[in-house]
Amino acid sequence: MASRAIWKGQLRLSLVSIPVEIHSATKSGARVSFRQIHGPSGKRVRYQKTVPGIGPVKSEDILKGYELSDDEYMLIEPEELEGIKLETKKTLELVQFVETCEIPPLYFDKPYYIIPSDDLAEDAYRVVRDALRQSEKVGLGQLTMRGKEYLCAIRPCGDGLLLETLHYAEEIRNADPLFSDIEDEPADDELLSVATELIDRKTKPFNAENFEDHYDSALRDLIERKRKSKKTPRTKAGGEGSDDGSDNVVDLMSALKESLKKDGAKKKSSKSRKSA
Repeated sequence: MASRAIWKGQLRLSLVSIPVEIHSATKSGARVSFRQIHGPSGKRVRYQKTVPGIGPVKSEDILKGYELSDDEYMLIEPEELEGIKLETKKTLELVQFVETCEIPPLYFDKPYYIIPSDDLAEDAYRVVRDALRQSEKVGLGQLTMRGKEYLCAIRPCGDGLLLETLHYAEEIRNADPLFSDIEDEPADDELLSVATELIDRKTKPFNAENFEDHYDSALRDLIERKRKSKKTPRTKAGGEGSDDGSDNVVDLMSALKESLKKDGAKKKSSKSRKSA
């Protein structure tokens, strides 16, 4: 199945805007999944949105409720949420660059691929990719998708660019209370030496293909054995029922030069104010 873009918009570096698409870098269907089946009837279990005393309700009648106090909610209309205007809904601007090792692994969340939307965007796309590669930096920016604004890190990945969503600082739980009971004493020298030697012996380049999901393999083996068995119970569930902004691409070289002039003017102005 062809990959489907989950976000379309502009990747912006100062005055350079590149129409891009974002695709998930992981496959949700790679592992075995199951449906819930009602044993006595053999029918699929369905989930309905219900209200006590009313029963099933229509999706269009459901509003967002922000909890004010115990069992008291402030209602917000869908149109009010849609009316929140954020530039990051259509623009992912690289606003800062950091060394790759500066971002703690704890902050990384999900990976996505960034690809140019059309052939005209490829030149600018490659310049940004190669500039990040040459500088060994990671670009930081924000974008809004699926009703949330994400902090993002962009880095080269093969011939393209990889976007990784990051957790915000307030989303990270403080580890100190969890680690506080661990004795803050150095490990035994002899035991440390043995452990270090074991690590050295087992050190080699990372290759994800060297690792297998043994539980998934065992599930597939179980399913295949049961599929071949005539004693396996079976059931039939029955008949249950943007605009990519490509016109905004500017001449790459002139935009980059203009960006440098703009940044230079800001620095010069700042120095003048300090000397005054």
